[in-house]
Amino acid sequence: MGERGTERVWKVGELADEAGLTVRTLHHYDRIGLVHPAERTGTGHRLYTASDVERLYQVLALRQLGLGLDQIGDLLAGAVAMTQVLAAHRDYLAAQLAATRDLHALVAALTATAENRADASTDHFLELIRRTVMVDDTIKEYFTEEQLTQLALRREDLGEQRIQQAEADWAVLIPQVDAAIAAGMDPTAPQAQELAARWMGLLEAFHGGDEGLRESMYRMQAEESDRIESEFCGPSPAQIEFITAANAARG
Repeated sequence: MGERGTERVWKVGELADEAGLTVRTLHHYDRIGLVHPAERTGTGHRLYTASDVERLYQVLALRQLGLGLDQIGDLLAGAVAMTQVLAAHRDYLAAQLAATRDLHALVAALTATAENRADASTDHFLELIRRTVMVDDTIKEYFTEEQLTQLALRREDLGEQRIQQAEADWAVLIPQVDAAIAAGMDPTAPQAQELAARWMGLLEAFHGGDEGLRESMYRMQAEESDRIESEFCGPSPAQIEFITAANAARG
């Protein structure tokens, strides 16, 4: 973090570290016009000021409230007052705290039951699974309670080691797809089809071949692509387009 006169300024990497975001997310917000850095150095590096940090908070708070990036841009173009954003964020967090307290009470009750009875009711554990996976409102928009329970049970069956391996595989595969796109690789090329095969295999590990889960996942990707890319470093529309074409070429 530096200073310009008496005003604090942040380079993009510094702001990403302090805010707990990625540089990629900040670049994305700049590219789509949500959070433009106020200044640039003589060599073109972004410099963020305190007002940019306030703007970034507004974007993230509104995102947590469930607004899409396009909606946030339109809303902030009308000069939303910070007091409004803070109040809405406060109310949202209060609701989340209430849900967390309810979940805590359920876990505490189940713990007491499990300590006294080795055959604690499976129904209690299923209720715990349902309540746990229902925390994220965005996920709930695309998956039914039955599907979320199915995903939780599937995660349990897979085990943490296989899940961590899948996450590591994604971390390797996505940059390789980026490199193929940057190099202008033809999606019908054998190398592109091999990338598509690995991609589809990782998706298969998620939905297990269930048509309903697959459709829900694809719909969420289509409608939440900005958030998935910027907040979770998920696949970009360009990557999806490339893999879709390469997968079609596999026949």
